[in-house]
Amino acid sequence: LNEIGYKTIMYNCNPETVSTDFDISDRLYFEPLTFEHVMNVIDFEKPDGVLIQFGGQTPLNIATQLKEHGVHIIGTDSSAIDLAEDRQKFGEILNQLKIPAPQWGTAYSIEEALSIAEKINYPVLVRPSYVLGGRGMEIVYDNDDLKTYVAKAALVSGEHPILIDDFLENAYEFDVDALCDGEQVHVAGIMQHIEEAGIHSGDSACVLPPYELSVDHKNTIKQYTAALALELKTVGLINIQFAIQNNQVSVLEVNPRASRTIPFVSKVKDVPLAKIASQLAVGEKLKNYNLEQQQN
Repeated sequence: LNEIGYKTIMYNCNPETVSTDFDISDRLYFEPLTFEHVMNVIDFEKPDGVLIQFGGQTPLNIATQLKEHGVHIIGTDSSAIDLAEDRQKFGEILNQLKIPAPQWGTAYSIEEALSIAEKINYPVLVRPSYVLGGRGMEIVYDNDDLKTYVAKAALVSGEHPILIDDFLENAYEFDVDALCDGEQVHVAGIMQHIEEAGIHSGDSACVLPPYELSVDHKNTIKQYTAALALELKTVGLINIQFAIQNNQVSVLEVNPRASRTIPFVSKVKDVPLAKIASQLAVGEKLKNYNLEQQQN
């Protein structure tokens, strides 16, 4: 953003990282990444807008609050972020675009959980709906295990639902990073996980280019990526996780933000993805960057 004439403010709660270099931005704040602390800085600096795509999940969680307090979110809008985060709304988008995903359900009691698991078929992935980063997640193979899980999680009160997903056994998992300006989509890289689907992406290793991906499946992944990025009105970066099982490509998760793989893909492809994404967020267009669709 400095390159195209903006003064920039970096807000970072982690003093260990390279983004704390003194010349990375015009101003640098070390503060906790909470709504109140961010608003203090915004009230003081009065920026034209805030870019929330580069801080992982935490900034996305406070995006709606910031918008409600009159803060201009640059790039992907908080309403689009909500569409990707809300299981029900996202399920409707996938149905509308005719994109397959593992079957899922939401349960508030043991009875509902058993009914959903029977419909989906075991094994299922179960987790509380209010935790981040896969905490409390288990793979369950039968009714007894599911009853034990629900009792142990003490979620039967009905206050917090349990999410139940079809667990895809022996599936290949792929991560896709892409750029979108709201009109065009550039697939930056398709990575394949070394481990089978089901290992959290933070604990798995991935390789680029993928080692087990047919041309047809690659084209399908690109097609689904473009459709989802445009439907979610993405401006900047988007990360999508796919699984391939029994010759079918399914969407596991969509994150309308920069992922941990962006530096990796940028180095392999020699394309400054974060730089381009930040410039797209303030109105630049993909066509101005001469990005060819390289072999992924």
